[in-house]
This record gives sequence, structure tokens and C-alpha cells, in this order.
Amino acid sequence: MKDLMLQERVITIVGHEKKKIAIYISRSDGKGTYPARRAAMIAQTLTTEMDILFLRGEESPPTPAGYKEIEVGNSHSLLRILTDIKPDLLIRDSGSTVEEDVEKIRGIVPSIIHFDDFGDGGKSADLVFQTLYTETNDPVPEHYVVGLDSFIADEKILGYKQIGLRKQEQNPLPHLVISFGDEDAGNLSYRALRHMLQLQIPLKVTVLLGENYAHDISTLRMMALGRRNTFILEYPHNFAEVCASADVILCASGYMPYEVAVMGIPCVVLAQNDFEAELAFPKEQHGFIHLGLGRKVKQSSLLNAIMEPLLHEPLRKKAIARQTALGLGDGKDAVCEAIRYFVEYPKRGHLKNRTGKETSNMLH
Repeated sequence: MKDLMLQERVITIVGHEKKKIAIYISRSDGKGTYPARRAAMIAQTLTTEMDILFLRGEESPPTPAGYKEIEVGNSHSLLRILTDIKPDLLIRDSGSTVEEDVEKIRGIVPSIIHFDDFGDGGKSADLVFQTLYTETNDPVPEHYVVGLDSFIADEKILGYKQIGLRKQEQNPLPHLVISFGDEDAGNLSYRALRHMLQLQIPLKVTVLLGENYAHDISTLRMMALGRRNTFILEYPHNFAEVCASADVILCASGYMPYEVAVMGIPCVVLAQNDFEAELAFPKEQHGFIHLGLGRKVKQSSLLNAIMEPLLHEPLRKKAIARQTALGLGDGKDAVCEAIRYFVEYPKRGHLKNRTGKETSNMLH
């Protein structure tokens, strides 16, 4: 299956009506905005080849501009809508799914692709891209593509690809960027900045707050006033540009370490919750310093970890080399090729030639 993902040939779909892809994204497991951004990048790549529509539930992010959407309620509504619109393929990125629910969808949709599904429902999908993964001794099902090859970096991040290799030396005033994603449910931004106030050496600190940061920003701003060269940037901000200017980054252990590795910047990781703590990517062998759960980290451990790559040039270069050697960020071609394949050659061929209902009254 993995060889299928990486083959270079392109299947061109011509001579008949565009195939229909439904995309269902739901916020889950504190994954932030990356699933929505990934879906938008996939849709943009395939939009001239296929008819793409988004299924939007209560926990779904906004539909990208220019695409049709259908409002979805509960799982029963999802089944009804899929029965009505009869897509050729369903892309689902909604956290851990239930096998019984996915089995029902299999009777409606010829091909199903899941992203980052840690539930039993992934067993019933036709293909699962497990970009986030945990260390396990259990055998991996054949239809799971586990690991780094499926990570898709957006154009802004790719604009700074391997910038760490191009930096000959650190900034005159070393720059620490702190970012805990879209929500920062545990308010690790506050905890990290409070610890940074105890650091006496000259250091520029920039805290990036996500779109859905729900904590008291005024408290952060008051703390920043107590330390020179310390800044709080609310959303919207130029995330890629700010991170690319960093000498060291402090972040959560979900998708952001993948983005950091594309750029090649020394990085300290704090898990926001138990789910993130189990993820296997942001570890020492990939160029990261992982301190475990953020709510338990000791001030001395955090400050020492941040200072390590700033004070020791060999360690800084080693971290950058390990990250950039991974070659991350270019997974879009392989992912989109897999989508093309499963649209053209569905596992359940008996469902392929069907007539869907008119859905103009359902689309916004």
C-alpha cells in the first residue's frame, strides 16, 4: 500500500462527469486548525478534477471559501446525507471513529479515506493516513500509512523550508517563540511565560496566541511588560514568518513539530494532554527536546532545555540536521494520488455506478 502512495504516475480522469468527493472535518483531540488547513490544501489541488463539497457539523471548522457545504447534525444525519448525495469518496478527519458507524458508511460510499484516526473505525476505512502516531508493538493494518510521508506543509511554511541550515549563526539577541496552537486549553502560554520571567540572560520572547485562545490576554500582556523584549501577538499573525525568525521554539507536541522540522529550528516540546504525550514524532532522534506534560514540567527543566541549543552550538546544529534530514512537508502529491486512485478504483465497485439525488436545496 505504501508503494502505491509514492508511485509517480498520475491517473487522469477524463471523458465523463466529475467524480464527487465529500470532506468531513470535525475538531477533535485538541488537534487545532491543521486538519482544516490540510483539507483546504487537498481540495485546492483536486478542485479542477473533481466535484468537492464539505460536510459541516457542529464541531466542524468553517468551509473554505468557494466550496459547497452541507450542514450535518448527528451520525444519523451524516448517513442520510451521504445516502442522498452519494459521493464517490469520503475523506474524514474527525478524530477517533467507531467501527459500527464506519461499517454503515461502507454500504453507501464506494471509498473511504481517514486521517489520524485512533479509533476502531479506521479498520473499516479503505485507507488511513496516520500522520500522528504512537509507539506500539501491535501490527499495523496493511491499509494504514503511518508516519511522516503524509504530512502536508502549507505554502507559507514551505517558503521557509530548511531555513535553519541557511542560518550561519544565531540572532544577536536570541529569539524564543512560544506557541501552543489554536486553543491552548491548558494555558501553557501563561505557564511558559511565567517561567521565562525568571531567566536573566538577554533573550527576545514572542508568544503567539491562536484564533481560539480563550484565556485572559491582559494577564499575559502585564507579564510581558515586566520583561524586556517580550511580545504577545494575537491572531491573526504571520505564523510562518515569526517562527522562521526564531532561534528556538517552544510548542505543543501535535502537528506543530512537523512544521518546525520543515523549517529546521531547535525545538522544545510540551504535551498539552495525555493524547499528545503519547505521540511518537517529536523526540530526540528527530531533533526535539520533549519534556512531557506541560502541566507537570519544572521551571528548571524548561529553562535548561531552552538554553541548551542557544549556548551549545554543536547541539543546535545537531537538532537542525536531524530535523531537516527527515525531508518533511511534501506529502501532498502522495496523498492526492491516493485519493485519485481510490476514486477511480473503488474497493466496493458495486456502489460505483449510482445516481444521486438532486442536492441543490442542501448546498450553501
